[in-house]
Amino acid sequence: MGGAVSAVLLDTHAWVWSFSADHLLSPAARDEIAGADAVHVSPISFFEIGQKVRIGKWPEMAGLVQELPKILEGQGGLNAPFTPEIALRASLWEWPHRDPFDRLIAATAMVSGMTLISRDEVFAGQPDLRVIW
Repeated sequence: MGGAVSAVLLDTHAWVWSFSADHLLSPAARDEIAGADAVHVSPISFFEIGQKVRIGKWPEMAGLVQELPKILEGQGGLNAPFTPEIALRASLWEWPHRDPFDRLIAATAMVSGMTLISRDEVFAGQPDLRVIW
């Protein structure tokens, strides 16, 4: 009798902390990640990190940015899908939060049925979105 496959999606900060400062992850987040059958990172997180490195808002990631795909692979993580359905869900969602990274990451979790691992309180109370921190 097999159980349901559990998949999680790491928000950008949660993923970075998972390989650079895992003590910053909450115990619940660490447990959820450790117990998941699949751990995903959105391609949007790669874009967010690269963008912030380029404009000087995340200088500590500058030395790692080109290695991010290899880091995810080394962790056994998976690339989350980025589909037209996700893009439409993010763009048409009646949610006043305008940050495109957050909107796309949350929409990825909702459309894909994944639990989002994030400490960002902006996601609290959103229907169809399960968040662990």
